[in-house]
Amino acid sequence: QVQLVESGGGLVQAGGSLRLSCAASGRTFSMYVMGWFRQAAGKEREFVAAISWSSSSTAYADSAKGRFTISRDNAKNTVYLQMNSLKPEDTAIYYCAQGNFFGAVVSADSEYKYWGQGTQVTVSS
Repeated sequence: QVQLVESGGGLVQAGGSLRLSCAASGRTFSMYVMGWFRQAAGKEREFVAAISWSSSSTAYADSAKGRFTISRDNAKNTVYLQMNSLKPEDTAIYYCAQGNFFGAVVSADSEYKYWGQGTQVTVSS
């Protein structure tokens, strides 16, 4: 059984930064694609970023490009999302998710089997 626990959310002013962390336990973390998704109130869940098992490949939603950076530390079984230049429209619950075994970096949430409980990010204007 895989457990994913997000942390690092909070309230920040527009233009500020936050760093989200997701600690994983269970299956061998280093062998799986990891992703970040978010869901704003009243909206569907959307892809934010993903990273390959080796960190050699990353993918970002257009809304995240140039502002967010996904990274991972396989020795610590942790994936991170550094978020800079935050905007009010980034307000959402952010979820980390575990994807495929040695798989490709993908944005479809159907490709991610295990999910964390989420962490709230609120950006004030």
